[in-house]
Amino acid sequence: MKLFSRLYRQVMMWAVHRHAPLYLSMTSFVESIFWPVPVDVMLAPMALARPQKAWYYAGLATLFSVLGAAFGYLLGYALWDPVVEPFISAMGYHDKIDVARQWFSDWGIWVIFIASFTPVPYKVFTVTAGLLHMAFLPFILISLVGRGMRFFLVSGLMVWGGVRMERKLIQYIDLLGWLCVVAAVIAYLLLRN
Repeated sequence: MKLFSRLYRQVMMWAVHRHAPLYLSMTSFVESIFWPVPVDVMLAPMALARPQKAWYYAGLATLFSVLGAAFGYLLGYALWDPVVEPFISAMGYHDKIDVARQWFSDWGIWVIFIASFTPVPYKVFTVTAGLLHMAFLPFILISLVGRGMRFFLVSGLMVWGGVRMERKLIQYIDLLGWLCVVAAVIAYLLLRN
């Protein structure tokens, strides 16, 4: 079934859309607060479609992701009880917040770097940092470094791989897509308890 190759072609068309930088900025902002889709899903095809703008796109993603992180921090800091906690309860995310608190306890400020650079859900840590009243300036600086490293790495890989990588990706996109779906289902079944 060629579902993922059709999706890939659609994403590449969106990547060159004249409003793509605006959408990337908005996605980067909300992903740091609540949005479940990683910024890389939009950043990578944009950098691949227009490699001459890859560093600009990485900079936009970094800037707006850190601005979103600051907003998430402020939500956790000032609006935990009236806004964030009811949302967390409704979504059943208390266990994720408990894990974030434990990570802050174990690793301190370095957990922000881990969350900002790796696939760990960054949004959980931005809000929790505010809830725990973490020092704001170190939070912003470490977020800037971690998010910048991640997004510039993604853009750099797209520039480096270029047309050759795109050809390989197109060749195997459906297989890779279905493997990701199977892996996600297996991970869900293993981790749901």
